Amino acid sequence: MIHHISVAVNNPKHVAQVLAEVWQGQMMPFPPHEGSYMVVPFDAYGTMIEVCPHGTELIPGEGNEEIQFMFNPTASHYTATHAAISVPTSEAKIKEIGEREGWRVVRCDRGGYFEVIEFWVENQLLIELLPPEFASQYLSFMQPEALKQFANTLEPVAA
Repeated sequence: MIHHISVAVNNPKHVAQVLAEVWQGQMMPFPPHEGSYMVVPFDAYGTMIEVCPHGTELIPGEGNEEIQFMFNPTASHYTATHAAISVPTSEAKIKEIGEREGWRVVRCDRGGYFEVIEFWVENQLLIELLPPEFASQYLSFMQPEALKQFANTLEPVAA
């Protein structure tokens, strides 16, 4: 179970507000890092998205120190990091929010197995949204037996 994920964006407060709207949750400051926010849906799993300023990098501390926050002024605006998130919001409302923000929103079929809505935060960060009617497809595909059947159709990986 993934309980939270951190992402970096240009306008953390605004992005946190929009994600809270899509998630029907709440945003609040993230005390460990100034200028960062957390978005929580108040679910039973403790799910959260930490929204940090673009250029934030997490690095290990020295000795017994915990994580350190650093700023990289030359950080790329794109990343392989993304998440698929179930939301209680309808596809129509997600599209409406994306259009209002000027962000790319597109319904995509993932190989005939399940659908997602690509929600491109600030047109740079991908979050795959799963409204209720999409989440059931995703969960069916991700069940152990279905995944094993899928894996049997793939070419073996050379050691």
